[in-house]
Amino acid sequence: MHDDGLSGYSAGSRRAALNHQHICVVTETYPPEVNGVALTLAHLVKGLLAQGHLVSVVRPHQRRSDLGGYGQDFRVTLVRGLPLPGYKGLQFGLPACRLLCRSWKLRRPDAVYVATEGPLGWSAVRTAQRLGIPALSGFHTNFHSYLRHYRVGWLQHLVFRYLRRFHNRSTGTLVPSADLRDRLQVLGFKNVSTLGRGVDSELFTPERRSVELRRHWGLSDTDVAVLYVGRIAPEKNLKVAVDAYRAMKQRSGSVKFVIVGEGPSCGALQRENADLIFCGLRTGEQLAKHYASADVFLFPSETETFGNVTLEAMASGLVVIAYDYAAAKMHIRHDETGVLVPYGDSTAFVDSAASLVRAPLSLGKIRRQAREYVISIEWRYVVERFEMLLTSARNQKEEGPRFFDNVPRFGQIAAGGRI
Repeated sequence: MHDDGLSGYSAGSRRAALNHQHICVVTETYPPEVNGVALTLAHLVKGLLAQGHLVSVVRPHQRRSDLGGYGQDFRVTLVRGLPLPGYKGLQFGLPACRLLCRSWKLRRPDAVYVATEGPLGWSAVRTAQRLGIPALSGFHTNFHSYLRHYRVGWLQHLVFRYLRRFHNRSTGTLVPSADLRDRLQVLGFKNVSTLGRGVDSELFTPERRSVELRRHWGLSDTDVAVLYVGRIAPEKNLKVAVDAYRAMKQRSGSVKFVIVGEGPSCGALQRENADLIFCGLRTGEQLAKHYASADVFLFPSETETFGNVTLEAMASGLVVIAYDYAAAKMHIRHDETGVLVPYGDSTAFVDSAASLVRAPLSLGKIRRQAREYVISIEWRYVVERFEMLLTSARNQKEEGPRFFDNVPRFGQIAAGGRI
């Protein structure tokens, strides 16, 4: 059973919490851009709209300005931006205090959710403070951890101090996992609460497995397709994934590595590994078909706040091999619904991948159990939790600073799972 985050409230509190509100989301990214933050926000906005809330979005103008259907039911305010280094096609928003002040005085939000920590996000938190509007912030990306992968690790301490100051100026900070919440609290972040993630198990399903696509990859029904989906960038630790694939191939020649995604490291990775299959960016049903047509999912990243692809792979019936933190720690039971590896132990990661090749029966069992587990993790539970957190932020001024801390935690768990 799921704890939907509502069980600690009386019936009257539940009704009050679910009254229709105007929620303003401030973000640097939103679909049709493809990344975990954008897609998470799309699910949250869609869920809020389905509950009858009024939603507005503030974001930088992007080259891919067509919102692809996402902008039909809510108001979008575009602000000026500049290219985001290392993220092709994305921009970070410039400060917009005056615009936000005019907009929010005209149509005052009940609460603001600031999803990204750039200059636009800073100005949103500052403006909300001035106007007395509760503003929750989201810790979606470990930007400070990325820096060492781009040879500017000396900036890590300064960036972390900025992030802590940014989030502590907001009413409260939302993070996707309990272990990240605990780490940030130790490091001086205040009012930190968890907001989990869901998965669309109707889109991501083993039923989309394609024999034709596997043949295009050069695989028979009994061969093993190893998959990676995500940004192809230094912070994703893809060298470990390639090493794991090589170890698997040494034990069985009928293994191929398929990579879905794009990023700054793509060219170099292709030049160094001519036998890897690069499929480029895929979305929607095409992405789901690529997931379902594989067998094992390698996710060696050490910089995730969550890792939505973990749930997508599990929903598609894949064996996920990942480090024991973030989404994997929350949702994988070792050797039952996936394979967990001690955080940062690249040797264990490679060995775990290689051992799967010699255990075909275990492979099939884990795939089935991963799918059975993850179909119970629905976005509607996450949206309900989000509603309660927004409402508690509104009530914080009346109830005092401890009210936010008393919101029941979102326990996303089926039998045997962990918060």
